Amino acid sequence: MGERRRRLGVLLALHLLLMLYSTSGILSKTAARYPFMSTGFILSYGGMIAVLGVYAIGWQQVIKRIPLTTAYANRAVTVIWGIIWGAVLFHEGVSPLKVVGALVVLAGVVLFALADSEDASAADGGETRGGGADE
Repeated sequence: MGERRRRLGVLLALHLLLMLYSTSGILSKTAARYPFMSTGFILSYGGMIAVLGVYAIGWQQVIKRIPLTTAYANRAVTVIWGIIWGAVLFHEGVSPLKVVGALVVLAGVVLFALADSEDASAADGGETRGGGADE
């Protein structure tokens, strides 16, 4: 049970990190509204670089704790965040095709996570009984 709880905590942290990562697009789009090298432009791009720096450090911490394939598959949820940010902050339309696309992406992430958890359960049954160098 402890391993499952730890894994859920890492996945939650990953999704919060991906939400933060998606804000780099907001800052980039905001910077494009300002004249080149103006204060607004520099602040927006500086914020974007800061967000990407925090994301890079967080990403390294996440992939130390879960398989890279799992972490990378979950990056697809940034598409959903992009739609949400576009609608809320930039008043962009959310078409039925965007919703269908987001649902397809979400379904893919869920299916991958379910398959990955089945693989982890199967591996847990065979690897943790005999002990090892990590114990």
